[in-house]
Amino acid sequence: MALSLAAHTHNLVLLSTTKTIAIGHGRTKSRRADSMVVKMAVTYEEGQLKRPKWGGETPLSRLVGALISFKPLSALLKLGARQVLISTAEKNNIPWREMRREILESDVYKEFERIQNPSIIYPDYYLSPFHAYDEGNLSWLAAAEAEPATMSIARRAMPDASSAEEADQVMRGNWLQAIQQHHLQHSGNSMISDILDIGCSVGVTTRFLADNFPLANVTGLDLSPYFLSVAQFKEKKRAPRKNAIKWIHANGEDTGLPSKSYDLVSIAYVFHECPERAIVNIVKEAFRLLRPGGTLALTDQAPESKVIQVCFHFFND
Repeated sequence: MALSLAAHTHNLVLLSTTKTIAIGHGRTKSRRADSMVVKMAVTYEEGQLKRPKWGGETPLSRLVGALISFKPLSALLKLGARQVLISTAEKNNIPWREMRREILESDVYKEFERIQNPSIIYPDYYLSPFHAYDEGNLSWLAAAEAEPATMSIARRAMPDASSAEEADQVMRGNWLQAIQQHHLQHSGNSMISDILDIGCSVGVTTRFLADNFPLANVTGLDLSPYFLSVAQFKEKKRAPRKNAIKWIHANGEDTGLPSKSYDLVSIAYVFHECPERAIVNIVKEAFRLLRPGGTLALTDQAPESKVIQVCFHFFND
């Protein structure tokens, strides 16, 4: 994906676990080692940031698409994939079925009316089936399984971790540490007082941000009222924070929030689910929402890596 920076006078910095590439005003500087990169607890494999062979407009991708579009076969494939995923999770001490049951048999449904914005118009791509759910993210089942699925991904990425919790702490903890170090170094010592987590899902990353920046006002924003209902339900079960997390049902491409309102905008594990046009729009919206000296932090996965390659994209004014 090409993203033009011509309209901006800002610098965009990409941090990976091993190298830094600085991009400013449309020019790419030489690659170099950078002491600002956080030392990881485990060794990561570098992922190639390109589509897998079955992705994009290729004969193989069209064949895969045709097979998936055949509903009886698609249903069988999804059922098998789900069972493998759940079984793998539970073999790694992630209580998938138990966590799902705790949500589906709770009072989470009462949060829905408080969270839902009935005026939302969902983009076409968001209404398509994905992640083995016919309704995509617009279902209670997807919302109930989002956190164990997240734990499974972290556990697979960190096979040497002693538990799923430790794996998640390593992944997100190093990411949060990198955010702090970068912001301190490049923001002119400005405080991180207001944080927006775009595509917050059920609030896993949002809670990490709130724990790491306890004095900040933290907002989680997502297109799924089901996910946000679970996020709010889970947050209410924990001890009250000094600054309660705010949850907003809105489109990350056009949030409707005031310009220059946030010191940090986070986008975690969102873009791999979005078409290119949505990614461009979300990044533009994040730029609009940031205050001067603010930071845009992105982490996502590389489809061709055997484990998740954690990358950090920072935007600095």
